[in-house]
Amino acid sequence: MKKIILLLSVAVVLFSCNKVGKDEFLITGTATGIENGKTIILETQDPTTGAITALDTVKVENGKFEIKGKVTEPSFHTIQLESVAGKEPYTKIPFILENGEITIAIDKDSIQKSKVSGTYSNDEYVKFNEEIKVVQKKLMDFQTQNMQAMNTAQQAKDTAVINKLMKGYTEIQAEVGAATKTKYTTYAESHPKSYISVLIVQGMVNDPSADIKKTETIFNSLEEPLKKTKAGIAVKAKLTEVNSPAVGATAAPMGDAK
Repeated sequence: MKKIILLLSVAVVLFSCNKVGKDEFLITGTATGIENGKTIILETQDPTTGAITALDTVKVENGKFEIKGKVTEPSFHTIQLESVAGKEPYTKIPFILENGEITIAIDKDSIQKSKVSGTYSNDEYVKFNEEIKVVQKKLMDFQTQNMQAMNTAQQAKDTAVINKLMKGYTEIQAEVGAATKTKYTTYAESHPKSYISVLIVQGMVNDPSADIKKTETIFNSLEEPLKKTKAGIAVKAKLTEVNSPAVGATAAPMGDAK
């Protein structure tokens, strides 16, 4: 009997800790050092027109903010922070809006260092970005190390140095580009429930150089909820189009049949 009571107590605690229901999200934000009254805007971008739409607006209070609402599928959104002293008028923090409790810790001194966590897709998004940075580090290092040399060569109109630097950059760019594409593919293959994966497959299906059979195999391995997102539906439509007979194609004349 004591064991049953204990189990029931644990169930009650777990249930009470769940602050969101089905198709709901809760963004709990910290904005340490940002004064009260600064505006936080939840935004989305229309995938067709590119127009930015504000979905909700809240104010920072005692270094915190909270946004709660409905969401039917994961998608990229941004949190826009009103200007703090010496910064741009507004700064944006990208994240994946999805069902669950999302935590956003704003770094007022460097918005790029702000941290997003709390749901599977956002945790994966952070890890994926860090892994991509490692893959692309060689190209970033080349740019940093040769920026001054390029500026000097351009001012002096030294075409020999400019051509040498451009050649080196192009070679590294091709190398890093191939490594990045491989990283994207292997990630999608090994993360069938990540929203990042369906976005990668969407990019693959629209890439003429991609292996369409491999793209289809990866898509088919994704979990069903991802296939039902807008990105997943778009991939399915594209695969259907690619696998259908060409428009206007006709059957061979009967006399040609063997």
